[in-house]
Amino acid sequence: MSERNREFEFTQRDFDFLRKMSNERTGIVVSDDKFDMFYSRLSRRVRALGLSKFSEYCDYLKSDGEGEEMLEFTNSITTNLTAFFRENHHFEYLKNTVVPELVGKNAADRKIRIWSSGCSTGEEPYSIAMTLHDAMSSISGWDYRIMATDIDSNVLTTASNGVYQKDRVNGIDKNLLKRWFQQGKGTKAEKVRAKKSLREIISFKQINLMSDWRLRQPRDVIFCRNVIIYFDKPTKTRLVDRYADSLKTGGYLFIGHSESLFNITNRFELIGNTIYRKIK
Repeated sequence: MSERNREFEFTQRDFDFLRKMSNERTGIVVSDDKFDMFYSRLSRRVRALGLSKFSEYCDYLKSDGEGEEMLEFTNSITTNLTAFFRENHHFEYLKNTVVPELVGKNAADRKIRIWSSGCSTGEEPYSIAMTLHDAMSSISGWDYRIMATDIDSNVLTTASNGVYQKDRVNGIDKNLLKRWFQQGKGTKAEKVRAKKSLREIISFKQINLMSDWRLRQPRDVIFCRNVIIYFDKPTKTRLVDRYADSLKTGGYLFIGHSESLFNITNRFELIGNTIYRKIK
């Protein structure tokens, strides 16, 4: 996008300030080629605030501190690409290997706890929920729950509502779709909603992974897919170490297809295609 076509003046100085703030806030490393993306995503905020150029928006953020606009800024620049049963081999492994193992290991308290970190609009945790229900269908008396978190408050609202356009669920097996989603009617005929039995085992919460978060109980499984790819190596190392602290020994960490823990940590062993197990 050329400067002549821009509604608002956006300089390199503005971009450098905003990407530095983004890194401090989210840990995401913003490369030079994201200049136009930042303009596109944040120009609506400049417009909404009645400002005339990005330098005024930078000043506004400085004065806002941890206020409402900082939340709007964070929501605008975080990426939310997701789909139901994305990288399906993870869900197959969860169903066929992890859950049977946990049924044996957790027989005393009959609980399974999973964390979907960076859950975006909810497709991942709902996919986990369907997988858990399926894997546990012949076993009664177990308490299995999913904590789903994201930094973006807007996507969490979508996720907790569990309402999706029909084209978002096209990739789901028809039997699963019929079993776990309700078809909308009337003006909502082009939408579906996850059934209560799915929604009730998921708790959605806002967590900034760069903040001082702590889990009250260690998890059996953590899904953190296509999240650490945005961080520099020191940030990845710190985050993966905190994930290890948040998992039971022998617990599983699922990461994205383009991610790796090679030279990042010695607390996990690779046991499958982007599937890791905590060893210490």
